[in-house]
Amino acid sequence: MRPEPIRIALTRAVSAAMQSCELTHLARAPIDLARARQQHAAYERTLQDLGCRITKLAEEPTLADSVFVEDTAIVLDEIAVITRPGAQSRRGETPTIASALAEHREVVHLRAPATLDGGDVLRVDRTLYVGISTRSNDAAIEQLRQLLSRFGYRVQPVPVAGCLHLKSAVTQIARGVLLVNPEFVDQSHFSGMDFLLVDPAEPCAANALLIGDQVIYSASNPATAARLREHGIRVHTVEMSEMEKAEGAVTCCSLIFSPKY
Repeated sequence: MRPEPIRIALTRAVSAAMQSCELTHLARAPIDLARARQQHAAYERTLQDLGCRITKLAEEPTLADSVFVEDTAIVLDEIAVITRPGAQSRRGETPTIASALAEHREVVHLRAPATLDGGDVLRVDRTLYVGISTRSNDAAIEQLRQLLSRFGYRVQPVPVAGCLHLKSAVTQIARGVLLVNPEFVDQSHFSGMDFLLVDPAEPCAANALLIGDQVIYSASNPATAARLREHGIRVHTVEMSEMEKAEGAVTCCSLIFSPKY
């Protein structure tokens, strides 16, 4: 049997300015910066344990949300799309991401008036589900369709309500299976998929990071983690309390992709 290709996990150090992060649905709470950095290091170790090779970018000390690298790019097998984040304060994060990804992919950029956070993009096979949220708009969806049509991707808009991003509402946990909070997103948009629902007491529990056939998952949601394990999912829990105060989650802190050989 051929060994599974190594994955690259692009991450970025936690910013000293994290306390000034953008917030949409949460009240501001004190963030323990030292603890955030410890949790991020443990998250990176878990990525390594699951076969990822870490490429860690230096801290951006004035860009509060810059640890959340997922929002800055969509990395597909053929191309990397640099987003135009919905929050003005985050647009300075993209140049260093574009430079890092240029070593691995052709890089293209979304342009105004498009706004898109990568947390609003869920890829399932050759379909990109894109959340219509406070951060991502119709212009971004149209530009994605134009950029990706030559590669055969389908781009489907999905309305999101009550949470920050599409991946706050739904993520993939196994082939053909999505973890979903039906209060935030209508399951009918994902035809042909099976669903596992979050525990109702854990509304923020739909975010899981699928690596191969295993998931990285927040320790903040033990009841839903138990559901995942009962479903046969191999779960690796990590502490994310400080990231969660900044409306971050496990998918937010890395860009995962295979190298080109």
